[in-house]
Amino acid sequence: MPIGGFVINIDPTSKEKVLQELEKLEGVEIYGSDSRGNIVAVIDSETSEEMESSVEKISAINGVLTVGLTYLHAEDEVEKI
Repeated sequence: MPIGGFVINIDPTSKEKVLQELEKLEGVEIYGSDSRGNIVAVIDSETSEEMESSVEKISAINGVLTVGLTYLHAEDEVEKI
């Protein structure tokens, strides 16, 4: 079960709309944001493929500029190998 921390850079004028869209995504939890267009989020997923899919969905949200991984913990997946 991978868990990743991300900084999502957005157009600051789109902040409310982006936050609303992020709240709709399963496994995505918002931990904070600032007025410069940075959102701190954690994605908790069952597989690395699900996490990749979540990142792609976030990247496709209008107003999102970049999605940057800051940490990744995937102990359960490593144990399965």
